Amino acid sequence: MIARLKILRAGPGMTVQDLGRPGYLDVGLSRGGAADRLALHEGAALLGQPANLAAIEMAGAGGEFEAIQDTRIALTGAAMRVTLDGGKLAWNASHLLPAGARLSIGSMLGGSYGYLHIGGGVEGSHCLGAESAHLSAGIGARLSDGGTLTIGPDDGTQVSMTLPPDDRFGGGTVRIVASFQSHLFADGELARLQDTPLRRDARANRMGVRLEPDGDGFHVEGGRNVISEVIVPGDIQITGDGTPFVLMSECQTTGGYPRIGTVLPCDLPRVAQTPAGATLQFRWVGIEDAVELERADAKMRAALRGRRHPLIRDPHKMPDLLSYQLISGVVAGDEDEK
Repeated sequence: MIARLKILRAGPGMTVQDLGRPGYLDVGLSRGGAADRLALHEGAALLGQPANLAAIEMAGAGGEFEAIQDTRIALTGAAMRVTLDGGKLAWNASHLLPAGARLSIGSMLGGSYGYLHIGGGVEGSHCLGAESAHLSAGIGARLSDGGTLTIGPDDGTQVSMTLPPDDRFGGGTVRIVASFQSHLFADGELARLQDTPLRRDARANRMGVRLEPDGDGFHVEGGRNVISEVIVPGDIQITGDGTPFVLMSECQTTGGYPRIGTVLPCDLPRVAQTPAGATLQFRWVGIEDAVELERADAKMRAALRGRRHPLIRDPHKMPDLLSYQLISGVVAGDEDEK
């Protein structure tokens, strides 16, 4: 029997996402993939499966789901209100979704993107070696009410595992390196970029995040003469009014706005997850330091599976508590007294 997941209700920003499609910039297709790539690695660690399997990305709000068969799931990224048949579930953890049970994922509690991972991964818009929907390129579509997703084979059995929480959901410091037009900006503008708190604007999506500075924007002489050239996620474009705009996973492949700097890939999840109104602050680092930071991030992701630990459930919140044989002698004794 083919394993499937029913979508009873889909939030407005729900898509299937994996690590994306690298290697197609020359034909006008940006990488795409999950806005928070670290969340995919966390879900993979919790379920003990490869990080390139696709998950369900939920922007702002979740949805309701029902598995046709017993299914392992994990919840990562920005925490959302979640229940299983009315009982609360822990976020950043793995669980068993029994056949016929209803998983309800509600509003965001902090951050911007939550992820529902399925044991075996889900099938999406298979194209150019990936399952990700890339809406700006016309690949795939948002998930909708009444849809059904096919689930890949799952050889794993372990659930009720959790990972230590991360702090990337409320803004903070973001490391950046010089980009192709950084030298066109005056030293004072470059210093002011690092010293200026930047509020995440409500106008943000999978293509980019607009940041509002406290005070004047950032300007460059001759910025309108920049030739359109290749751009990548993490580039910080300065628009005509001096506003920084961080390019994200579904950005275009070329652009003509001057780039004052580029966010390190390891810090892009923080940019993606910063909620509207929260503050980010850039910090310049040299290229050698950036390389070491990326190496450290790769080691951290590789070690995630080893950081898992059993999820301790609160007996007061376990609707299925009587199904657990906690102490067999007590159960037997109760039976003898009846």
